[in-house]
Amino acid sequence: MKHLLWILLLASCPALAQVQVEKPWARATAPGATVAGGYMLLRNAGAAGDRLLSASSPAAAKVELHVHINDNGVMKMREVQGYDVPAKGSFELKPGGAHLMFVDIKQPFKEGEKLKVKLKFEKSGERNVEFHVGRL
Repeated sequence: MKHLLWILLLASCPALAQVQVEKPWARATAPGATVAGGYMLLRNAGAAGDRLLSASSPAAAKVELHVHINDNGVMKMREVQGYDVPAKGSFELKPGGAHLMFVDIKQPFKEGEKLKVKLKFEKSGERNVEFHVGRL
């Protein structure tokens, strides 16, 4: 009976927990660094699009969502209000593109460590994710 109630609840909320977070990682930083980049693949199995709205981590004062843009031949980073994850599709955060920017990190990110990050989605809600520090 309990399982049937969960199935009915999930069927009535088609966007619930549809976005999967794959391969979350962050770059190791040099001593004295104050910022770091984070990357992952967001895969949406749902029939409706979703949007990553924000991120936070105890490892940094704040976590911003950034993209790289070409401004008259000069690559620049810009903060954005979210990343759209299309229905039955994916959105990749990767070096040189969209990424999380960990701002005012509390200590250098060391290869092999794990970082706790909370992601907030428009439809899928909040998700606690563990980022691996190193290389993909």
